[in-house]
Amino acid sequence: MSELRRRIGAVFRDTPSPSTSRESTPDPAKGDEVKLISKERFEKLTKRKGSKKRSTFFFIFGGLLGLLAALFIAQSHEVIKLEGLLDVNLDSLMDVIPAGVVRDVKDLSKAERDAVNYDSFSVGLHLQSQGVKAHHPVIMIPGVISSGLESWSTGEQSRQYFRKRLWGSWSMMRALVLDQAQWKRHIMLDKETGLDPPGIKLRAAQGFDATDFFITGYWIWNKILENLATIGYDPTNAFTAAYDWRLTYQNLEVRDQYFTRLKSYIEVAKKTSGLKAVLVSHSMGGQVLFYFFKWVEHKSHGRGGPTWVDDHVEAWINISGCMLGALKGIPAVLSGEMKDTAQLNAFAVYGLEKFLSKEERAEIFRAMPGISSMLPKGGDAVWGNATWAPDDITANNFTFGPFISFKPPQNSTWTPQRNLTVSQSIDYLLDHSEDWYSDMIHQSYSHGVAHTKAQVEANEHKPTTWLNPLEARLPLAPHMKIYCFYGIGKPTERAYFYKEAQRLGQHVKDARTNITIDTGFTTGPPPLGTPEVDHGVIFGEGDGTVNLISAGYMCSKGWRNIKRYNPANVKITTYEMPHEPDRFSPRGGPNTGDHVDILGRSSLNDLILRVAGGKGHEIEDNYQSRIWEIADRIKVYNREDGKPI
Repeated sequence: MSELRRRIGAVFRDTPSPSTSRESTPDPAKGDEVKLISKERFEKLTKRKGSKKRSTFFFIFGGLLGLLAALFIAQSHEVIKLEGLLDVNLDSLMDVIPAGVVRDVKDLSKAERDAVNYDSFSVGLHLQSQGVKAHHPVIMIPGVISSGLESWSTGEQSRQYFRKRLWGSWSMMRALVLDQAQWKRHIMLDKETGLDPPGIKLRAAQGFDATDFFITGYWIWNKILENLATIGYDPTNAFTAAYDWRLTYQNLEVRDQYFTRLKSYIEVAKKTSGLKAVLVSHSMGGQVLFYFFKWVEHKSHGRGGPTWVDDHVEAWINISGCMLGALKGIPAVLSGEMKDTAQLNAFAVYGLEKFLSKEERAEIFRAMPGISSMLPKGGDAVWGNATWAPDDITANNFTFGPFISFKPPQNSTWTPQRNLTVSQSIDYLLDHSEDWYSDMIHQSYSHGVAHTKAQVEANEHKPTTWLNPLEARLPLAPHMKIYCFYGIGKPTERAYFYKEAQRLGQHVKDARTNITIDTGFTTGPPPLGTPEVDHGVIFGEGDGTVNLISAGYMCSKGWRNIKRYNPANVKITTYEMPHEPDRFSPRGGPNTGDHVDILGRSSLNDLILRVAGGKGHEIEDNYQSRIWEIADRIKVYNREDGKPI
């Protein structure tokens, strides 16, 4: 098998694979060299047999996917054992593929590489030429996808996975396919305690290796690390603070002493450099850091005192922060679904359900209660009611207010549920889920709004509110700066159509949550101003994962104009980045606004390096969305009586 992988890989590796995530920062008008292929050369490369090559490539790729799907299904029926195939000698497979097909695939791959041949270090080199160099120590707090989890269990059934990542590596893929029961046993937390199950120990991998790649070739923080290194950063002045994202925030400290360690990292960084730290968070990492600010100052927790953040933190760079949660989190824990599963075709759905059913997926998500920290916050005031939502487009009659909508199925006696708003959907989830899950959510998180200064100050002693910026204030750190950088312009899950759950035409009697996304409901091209509905998923504005309201409200109005949430008047700078993907880059290229791929965006890397290099004051606000219009319609006000001015 290893020889086969080398031979297949050789088809695509005649030349070193360049980064597909960079635009050349130098300005051609100033005479700087830009390593981009010319239009004439590009057309010459792509027009020649272009359609044939692309068709051939996808034919082969589709065939391989079909083969894998067939193997998985056959294994589930015990027709074959997939383990046995790992020892089969397949060295001759490449010999039977026609030479012309191999040549076409190689040419297509090379043409696409040439079209996006960006210098991975160009952002750092450009800023270095402008005199920007390493200044403040940098500490990075990753999100879910970039926090690898590795096994430290030594039991008989766990030894084969010792120090292998069961989240964020090919070891995870192999375990999920060949040893699904053991993978689930390791990845799920104890349902009663929210901690390690007996005999299982999974921990967050540490160091740069824990965050730079998810699996081999799929970079996460790697591009940022490359450019930081170019202006002088290394492991002595740049650190990562990975965490086990499955845990509730209280249990992060109970089991791993995570916040104690993060406090120590920041204190050591300041002591060794003499300068305050720049903290860089992504996605869920923004919530973790916001919670840390409350924890570190509290006299019964971090014991840092009211000036600790101001004394130790120069700036917080909040990238793609889901400060008001992620809407897709509700269907994930409610029915084990989201856009990614809803949009699969019928054959793929059949294979997925045989492999890992909706009920199993929902069970796994619930047994990772840290994920539920991203359930939406703010209720109807932020996300709308049955007839209205702040991000509605007033030119049409559609509203995003009903988050889950039902319609009666044909030829069924089932009575559909009433349509549910976001807050009602969370209540429905907790009412129809197991007691251990609903109890853990109630004990760990709060999703409301504090409408007065007195309520906010009272919440200083309520850890359940410490990750909700609508209930807890920013630290009293007037010298700290906050930079909010996030993508816009990519369709993002905003609401759903649901129906009665069925299996092979039979009503599911034993499921507590007896509903599923209505994947059969898809609209054609919508009228202007009306959102698209694709396989039961209604799309709105965002970065493909986090809705614009969640990423932008606190950064635009919440922390700027509502005094009780930012009493020290911490300076907020917001920079929105439109999603302008490169058609030939599978990761979107240097101008992507995608939730994860934005970490490789050239302009984002430029902004991060400027803040780290002490040039953050040069960055100005850049708004390109409707966020201010939407923010003004959200029913959270600056007055103490909770009413609009």
